Amino acid sequence: MSWSKLKQHLESFLCPALNGRVEYRATSYRYLPDKAGHCYIAVDKKNLLNMSDATTLIRWYQTELEIKNDPDIQIPINNEEIEAMRKDTQGRVPEDRLKVIVRSRKITEHAKELLSAQSALSKSDFIVAANKFLSVSIEESIESNDILLNILALVDRRVGKKRILNMSDKMKLKHPIVQYFYELRRSTL
Repeated sequence: MSWSKLKQHLESFLCPALNGRVEYRATSYRYLPDKAGHCYIAVDKKNLLNMSDATTLIRWYQTELEIKNDPDIQIPINNEEIEAMRKDTQGRVPEDRLKVIVRSRKITEHAKELLSAQSALSKSDFIVAANKFLSVSIEESIESNDILLNILALVDRRVGKKRILNMSDKMKLKHPIVQYFYELRRSTL
């Protein structure tokens, strides 16, 4: 599918409040084979997500340690995870230490997911994600670990007010750019 047709399809799914505010842009260089195209998601005429450059307005993480030390990332743990850790350690670890171990392991897992998700953003990745978004259900896009699918689903008109409001806990575990688009969508409700 050509870029103009893909862009037209994606923009037809934008929620009415974000129509005209969120734009999908792409450039390519026909005569320079070593220059890959750039792809942007712009909000209010500002390029927020440049899919070929790490210097965007949204914070990109460089290391796993940065993610672990970021106070804005809150990782909830539940009793089942603590109980599983208690069984793994055969009850030899104090209760307060179990919570620390579980949280640390979840943060490490989350950090690896964030780093792998943000490392592969390019124009071709955006086109693949956009085509996938157009062919799968909205629920699958929301639940996905793919940053681009999450963003496309959050600005979609098929995601209603109630669903947006019920997502707040899930959004705490997402990449900061996904959290930004979530807050943008919530501000339109």
